[in-house]
Amino acid sequence: MNIQEITLHSDLIKAILWQYEGAENLKALARFKEAYFNRSTTGFWSDWYRDVFNIDTANDFGLSVWGRILDVPLGIDVPPSDNTKIGFGFGVNKANFKSNFNRNNDYTLSLTTSQKRLLVRMRYFNLTVSPTVININSFLRQFFWKGDSKVFVLDPLNMSYMLYVFSFAPDENLRLLLENFDLMPRPSGVGVKFIVATKISFGFGKNRKNFNGNFGA
Repeated sequence: MNIQEITLHSDLIKAILWQYEGAENLKALARFKEAYFNRSTTGFWSDWYRDVFNIDTANDFGLSVWGRILDVPLGIDVPPSDNTKIGFGFGVNKANFKSNFNRNNDYTLSLTTSQKRLLVRMRYFNLTVSPTVININSFLRQFFWKGDSKVFVLDPLNMSYMLYVFSFAPDENLRLLLENFDLMPRPSGVGVKFIVATKISFGFGKNRKNFNGNFGA
């Protein structure tokens, strides 16, 4: 149920028994408690729905909660630098600096809020929706399409891989997710491939389909 459909306000006056309807002090206390409830509890649940429950509006904390629930990492582990590289510095053995630009420890690369949100959406889809071509394309239309920039999936019908076709060149943020996370929807045991087709295909007639093949890339 959408939390916005739940009544979050209280009416404590209705809880007062009829024989105390003339007790003004009791009614004033009930109004005071009612105002406190509406101010604090209602505000808390409204903020919780916005910042945690609703993936479309969740902040970084809410998305981290979703990440824990769905068991999806919201960062990229980067291994340490190759220590065989020569460190930066001057003088004998380049030792005039106490440290250099080599990195000895691994670290986690943080993602933007929009990147985290897309990861959570993809993981949620994989866990809750059957990965048919129709369902996947509906998901792509909702979360990947931006104007004329579209992406859709094709099935070669041999259980080898699902082919994702982009009509635009993915930007750096999207490429980072595609290259580091195996979350694009597909049936279990089936691989995934990507193709970027930004050129208009060569041909004549409606949708340039009078050739079996074309010169689009």
